[in-house]
Amino acid sequence: MIVVTGGAGFIGSVFVAKLNAEGIGDIVVVDDLATSEKWKNLVKRRYVDYIHKGVFLGMVDADQVPFPVEAIVHMGACSSTTERDADYLMENNFHCTCLLAEWALQRGIRFIYASSAATYGDGAQGFSDADETILGLRPINMYGYSKQLFDLKVLREEMTKRVAGVKFFNVFGPNEYHKGDMTSVIFKAFHQIRETGRVRLFKSYRPEYPDGGQMRDFVYVKDCVEVLWWLLNHKEVNGIFNLGTGKARTWNDLIRAVFAALNLPPAIDYIEMPEAIRGQYQYFTEAKMEKLRAAGCPAAFGLLEETVADYVKTHLLETDPYL
Repeated sequence: MIVVTGGAGFIGSVFVAKLNAEGIGDIVVVDDLATSEKWKNLVKRRYVDYIHKGVFLGMVDADQVPFPVEAIVHMGACSSTTERDADYLMENNFHCTCLLAEWALQRGIRFIYASSAATYGDGAQGFSDADETILGLRPINMYGYSKQLFDLKVLREEMTKRVAGVKFFNVFGPNEYHKGDMTSVIFKAFHQIRETGRVRLFKSYRPEYPDGGQMRDFVYVKDCVEVLWWLLNHKEVNGIFNLGTGKARTWNDLIRAVFAALNLPPAIDYIEMPEAIRGQYQYFTEAKMEKLRAAGCPAAFGLLEETVADYVKTHLLETDPYL
């Protein structure tokens, strides 16, 4: 059985779709649906059972998981970069990951987990996923810190020989609609265009970056799950790896791609950035991908214009947008 935590969420549900496409249905989805709309991400999927995250963690803690587990793909976490409850993030993102990893390793179970590019902080130390670089990173929000803590545990306890972690950069794509403020700018831009014909972007507060010229490594979720699938099938490959395209693009590029996918001329308004996030804002992110490729991963990433067009035309414009 393959356990996918966060399996009803954004990346998790797309990975479940990938497993289904590969003929795999022996899946247990672990999540916390509550009153969210995430259940819609599971409607088209084949899996054996859904277990609430609290129930599953209790099973693991008591060592009473009632089915054989081949792998745990741990995508479940609070992914809000603006979450202020540090105790919640410590428990949900760090301690829960520790519990799952330790249980899996004691039983020889493949463990793959989600880290984040938020661990790189303001980017002053670059975006290398070399172990020695990771040790010195200084995240600038609590979400990034909660992810960094487990990366440090992996390094400290030499888990890099037994687990695989992926530092996701700016992931976008289908099944993200439930994330509220944490949805991608593509998702938000699409709806702004439908409502007003225009898109709002934050102004730049650094002279070296024009308005809309701030840069990110935007990566399509469909490409991301191909890497997760490869890691699942290559248990000999372990360590902490970046997962982005390796090529930063501007917000302006991104928004122009959305307009192009809709066959519309770009119309962009630049607005003031809230003061509360100005000190935490990343002006540039770009994944260094040499480590993953050196491990043998044949990762291929679509051009931004192509992946945005696929997202918009295949999903956002459809009445049934879910993968």
